[in-house]
Amino acid sequence: MIETGLAGKVAIVTGAAGGIGRATARRFAQEGCKVASWDIKDAEPEAGGIFRKVDVTSAASVETAMEETVRALGPVHALVNNAGILRDGQLVKIKDGAIAGLMSGEQFDSVIAVNLRGVFVATRAAAARMIQSGAGGVILNASSVVGLYGNFGQTNYVASKAGVIGMTRVWARELGRYGIRVNAVAPGIIATEMIQAIPEKILDGMRTHTPLGRMGQPEDIANAYLWLASNAASFVTGAVLSVDGGIVMGT
Repeated sequence: MIETGLAGKVAIVTGAAGGIGRATARRFAQEGCKVASWDIKDAEPEAGGIFRKVDVTSAASVETAMEETVRALGPVHALVNNAGILRDGQLVKIKDGAIAGLMSGEQFDSVIAVNLRGVFVATRAAAARMIQSGAGGVILNASSVVGLYGNFGQTNYVASKAGVIGMTRVWARELGRYGIRVNAVAPGIIATEMIQAIPEKILDGMRTHTPLGRMGQPEDIANAYLWLASNAASFVTGAVLSVDGGIVMGT
């Protein structure tokens, strides 16, 4: 059994009201962490932890929640930047030879605001305190396999997730000297609320093209985050860990 070294440490998980975020908050709590669950939606805190309603696109909201978290639980050791949204659409949609639609500025900006700016805002607040504490820490960012390889109809989402990979690598270089490791996880198709709008026929095709023959579960990603946050990954930084069942190889 791997000794994670996380017992008693403070972990923040954004987007913790459901799906991967909720599974991650629960998994870290099972490991003995004091978990601050942040989300724009209401959620129950994990045992021994707290919940804060936070808009990660707002620096004021994040700073307030960060101060409250430190006061309630102690210095932050791990930040999991999981909050994210989808607003899918083609850049230019053509039907019967005519333009039938365009991705709107609002579609693009809203996804960038949460998925990219939100990671920046939360990491800036956490990293500053980790440096001041002198104890180091771990920053973990939610990317996606589409951030590595692109995907039809997801200009905004792909841009945000590719940007997260870029920021992860920059921060790994900048923050390593302070004992702060920064890594990203790139999930494949995960069975969460976010994919409920996808037709079952398309989901079946995704399963068929995944060598492991199934969609991932939120716990699969939570376990990846836990490992990256643990002592077992103490020499891992600037990495992008794909947790996708081999879907890229299968396409």
